[in-house]
Amino acid sequence: MSGVQTRSAERALSGGTWLIVCGAMLYSILTVTPLMAKHTAAQWGWTAPILPLVVDAAVVIVVKLDDVLARLGGHGGRWPMVLRWMTGLMTLALNTADSALKKDLVGVAVHSVAPLLLIVTAETSLAYRRAIAAAVTAVEEQRRAERERREQAAREREEAARRQAREEREHAAALAREQREHEAALAREQAEREERHRREEREQEAARQAAERAERERREREREQREQEREQRERDATARRAREQAEREARERREQQAREERAERERAALLERGPADGKLPEGEARQIVAAAFGAGLPVRSAAELCGWSVGWVSARYAEHRDPGAGGAELAIASR
Repeated sequence: MSGVQTRSAERALSGGTWLIVCGAMLYSILTVTPLMAKHTAAQWGWTAPILPLVVDAAVVIVVKLDDVLARLGGHGGRWPMVLRWMTGLMTLALNTADSALKKDLVGVAVHSVAPLLLIVTAETSLAYRRAIAAAVTAVEEQRRAERERREQAAREREEAARRQAREEREHAAALAREQREHEAALAREQAEREERHRREEREQEAARQAAERAERERREREREQREQEREQRERDATARRAREQAEREARERREQQAREERAERERAALLERGPADGKLPEGEARQIVAAAFGAGLPVRSAAELCGWSVGWVSARYAEHRDPGAGGAELAIASR
């Protein structure tokens, strides 16, 4: 967690705690003052708000000092806890006393909300602050350890760099001595290397020319082979397309024949049902009319099969004969 997040959490905790404390104090003063006024002499009635104010002031002291101790990582011992719980229980007792005397259980429950919330908030905020303080301390310890590790690593790198520089200087001096010792041998070997280099260049040139001739011959053979393969692929592709075209045409003929046979069976099944007992649904009637039209049955026979009027069946026949004029004939039949 970053420092910004920690500070944000502490501000939220502190603000929420003080909001609850102030609300509980105000509610306690408003609730307890009438009770104290009833149990105080008339001439001292103006002192009724003092007791709830004193009790709530003790709560404020406990919350504030617990906040400071939690930030410093300290612990006040048992007496702050005794004071915290004593003031909380006093506030609870004072807030619920009037309702308890009246034996109003609902009033006791309602007036105990603020004191109980105050007690639990005080304990919870203290636990949260101690947890945040412990977490911040752990993060700081981790950062300090990480910083020490980085410093140690930097010192080790500096020492390694100095050692490497010293070794490089010693190595450079050794190389210089070796260079001086080999200068004479290099001068003698220079002429031999030049002669050998010229001889190798002549041999490489002859080998390069032979390789170029062989490469040209190989490319020519590959070109002829690719041309033959291309022609063979074109012949194979032409034959494959012809086979596929023949297979597709045969498949389409079989599918067309199957559709015609299926349509014929469906039409025969619709026509074999006999005259309808009543007026069939329009969708089913249209199927029967289409089957009757395909079978060449007269209009009256089709009307008997579907149970609709001869005029309606005539309009459907007209639609099958001339699909473009079906809408006009349908309108005439409807009228």
